[in-house]
Amino acid sequence: MRFRFLLCILTLGLAWVNVASSAVGLPPQHGTDRIETRSDFEFFAARADFPGAMRVREVKFLILDVHTSSPQLYFQNTKTFAFHYSFATQALGLTLSLSQFNGVTYFSDQRHNLAGSLVAHDNYEPSEGPAGIYTLEFWPTDPVSYAHVQLAYDLVTDTMPFAAELLHYHAPGETQRFLYDQQREDYDDSGMRVIRTEELFGRQRYAPLNLGHAYGLLRQANSFDVVSARDIVILETLPNTLSHVSGIITEVPQTPLSHINIKAKQNDTPNAYIRNAGSDPNITDLIGQYVRYEVLPDGFSLTPASFEDVNVFFENIRPKETQVPPRDLSVIDIAPMPAIGFHDSPAFGAKAANVAELWRLLPVGVVRGGFAVPFYFYDTFMQHNGFYDLARGLIADPQFKTDPEIRRLVLKEFRRTIRKQGTLPEWMRSALDAMHRQRRYPPGTSLRCRSSTNNEDLPGFNGAGLYDSYTHHPHEGHIEKSMKQVWASLWNYRAFEERDFHRIDHFSAAMGVLVHRNFENEQVNGVAVTKNIFDVNWRGYYVNAQLGEDLVTNPDAASVPEEFLVAELLGEERYEIQYIRFSNAIPVGEHLLTKVQVFELADHMNLIQDHFRQLYASRDRNFAMDIEFKITAEGRLAIKQARPWIN
Repeated sequence: MRFRFLLCILTLGLAWVNVASSAVGLPPQHGTDRIETRSDFEFFAARADFPGAMRVREVKFLILDVHTSSPQLYFQNTKTFAFHYSFATQALGLTLSLSQFNGVTYFSDQRHNLAGSLVAHDNYEPSEGPAGIYTLEFWPTDPVSYAHVQLAYDLVTDTMPFAAELLHYHAPGETQRFLYDQQREDYDDSGMRVIRTEELFGRQRYAPLNLGHAYGLLRQANSFDVVSARDIVILETLPNTLSHVSGIITEVPQTPLSHINIKAKQNDTPNAYIRNAGSDPNITDLIGQYVRYEVLPDGFSLTPASFEDVNVFFENIRPKETQVPPRDLSVIDIAPMPAIGFHDSPAFGAKAANVAELWRLLPVGVVRGGFAVPFYFYDTFMQHNGFYDLARGLIADPQFKTDPEIRRLVLKEFRRTIRKQGTLPEWMRSALDAMHRQRRYPPGTSLRCRSSTNNEDLPGFNGAGLYDSYTHHPHEGHIEKSMKQVWASLWNYRAFEERDFHRIDHFSAAMGVLVHRNFENEQVNGVAVTKNIFDVNWRGYYVNAQLGEDLVTNPDAASVPEEFLVAELLGEERYEIQYIRFSNAIPVGEHLLTKVQVFELADHMNLIQDHFRQLYASRDRNFAMDIEFKITAEGRLAIKQARPWIN
């Protein structure tokens, strides 16, 4: 991510004089004091991830002697030097310890140096004029005053003349946004170009979500269309569900935590937002043809391909052998939440086991207690009704194998048969009824019955959005109705297609059910990742949130989620919040989550990250958990689930 510096606790107030080698003597592999052209910029730039902008070009700069009348700006070769301190000492010859350098470079109006970055936002599209701007940025928690911002802006304008008319100051975090608002008159009077976060990331014409390439049939599709793993789809809106596809183009922005992108990460599917893709002749002229699709940091490519190309690619990316997910059918009783934990997933599913683990880990009331129904119930139900044999017959039909639409219709009817014709052994009905009538559920309580299979929420296989959960209301009678709905969802078209692609044995797949009191009238719902997805060097948490019950993972077509990073960046407070987008469901200037709620959420994610890293015995520095949370009707934070993050 941004500036990989501040590697120790800052020591302020040191007095010293800079000693630097002549800029004229800097070899290009170290840096320069002037960038004349875009090609020069690219020579000195490295790729970096910023909140809201992935894999953009960044050139770091260092200004020495800002406390004198002769400040000197240096552009560092950011490919060679990832840190400002390394550049200062190894290229410029400053003889300072790291703590001394930090003490006179950051967090003080009496600083001697100023360190920052220039970021090329090539996919920014203004209302008028050509695309692309450059932003001047500083470490998010560094309270850089207007005077120092103006100094840096003027020096960069003079020494990078090709971009002088495209340069904008951008305050990435709440610390600098607050200072900007305080000093707004100075900025307005100066004529300095300033761009706010909502403008910068609200006018992107292209955003790569998952890099890579694929082959397939290019199609325009909507949520009602049947698509297959050999299709590259153009989506006008984000559908609630999407079967396994070869490539994804959306005409509306996504976030990294959308179900679509989570599945793209899981399946290594190229995925990008492309504004007006459905009306771009460079794209639409290829609809209905086999193509090669590649998502790159700066753009995409679509070129004609052959049917043979598609077949070769498809077979190369599928597993070679049948996969059999583990399922433990020896556990025959419904279990209350306190009775199970992480290691019980082979009998109840990872979702139920992980929620039980969260229930024990987090403070009382953050996770709702409930019950877990084991795989044994699903397996017994399927055998009791002869549904396994029926499914085998359906799958063996040649038309089922070759025609996706036939497959969708047959599976739809099979699910209806499970719901309407399936019967439960009497002992099973009694056990479920006893769970339903527990004292912890007062009369009139609606229960949420949530899918918990043995092939979702796993390391390397997320399974987000494959299965369905249902709310059982008091007037619906025996809870077996909702149980059968959840069990039937194991045979959803999208779930079947996903298992088929990965060669997962359909008859080893099993459905457990997690049951707890339903959330109603929630103020906010959200998803988050327990790591800084932009820079793992700095501990942080990436969050998406929506107002009320509008799903973050599959939002309403017109809704924009609140998107931000909350991270430990050595500022005055424990966390710095860097907003990327703001919800369009609330007044401008307001936030869905208060700062107190954001900090509480971050504290819980800190616990979740450390606890589950140990449970999964992961040594991968990129390990993280993907969580779902809510702000309840009462204004309390609730954690709904946690599963390994696929990246």
